[in-house]
Amino acid sequence: MDLKLHNKSAFVSGSTTGIGFAIAQTLAQEGASVIVNGRTEKRVTQAIDKIKYFTPDAQVSGVVADLATKAGIEQVFEQVPQVDILVNNLGIYEPKGFFDITDEDWLHIFEVNVLSGVRLSRKYLQKMLEQNWGRVIFISSESGFQIPVEMIHYGVTKTAQIALARGLAEMTVGTKVTVNSVLPGPTRSEGVETFITQIGQERGIGASEVEAEFFQKVRPSSLIQRFATNEEVATLVAYLSSPLASATNGAAVRVDGGVIRSII
Repeated sequence: MDLKLHNKSAFVSGSTTGIGFAIAQTLAQEGASVIVNGRTEKRVTQAIDKIKYFTPDAQVSGVVADLATKAGIEQVFEQVPQVDILVNNLGIYEPKGFFDITDEDWLHIFEVNVLSGVRLSRKYLQKMLEQNWGRVIFISSESGFQIPVEMIHYGVTKTAQIALARGLAEMTVGTKVTVNSVLPGPTRSEGVETFITQIGQERGIGASEVEAEFFQKVRPSSLIQRFATNEEVATLVAYLSSPLASATNGAAVRVDGGVIRSII
């Protein structure tokens, strides 16, 4: 299927690895001009080289900036004044008991997970509305519906992203601009891969056994009973970025493997 992304520009925050990288790579494969983002020149260069290795004719560039800061956001705006597609992917998490989460922890995770998207959207969404076409997508999580007790602050930021996306979508009435959130479930990202490897080494069992145990005990409601791949999430994001998805707006779209036990 042609997603009709040629001549479209896309900025993907936090896109040197994991889901963000897979999104950038998929958009580039579909013909979009992609700007990847990371905090170091090395990681950004490696991401660009990898995308070009698999897609030699890819139009891809990079911006080195820490989007958890206002200064980092301004760096992006200076280099990328306008885009057709904004994917707010940047996010962090940290397992921590509620009584141990400090004010500083709360402020930091909101700065990264929520305010980075707020600041980028404030700039780019306005331009999209002016040109009467655009896509804004927030990479939230099933944790925004099912707040994980082991990291409540993370879950709250993911809920905030869903609410933010819906609120911004209300500003697009009658236009060709859409704003949606995507809710991945447990996904085999870089962090998850490290977690699986460490647990397996500590207990002397294979990665497949660690994965099976995780879904039996931690996410038993999963219908696929496995981690999704980064590419499976990226495929959905690429579709929502496309002109073909023009009737999907203000939605929280799940790619969670059926973890959420709800029909709405």
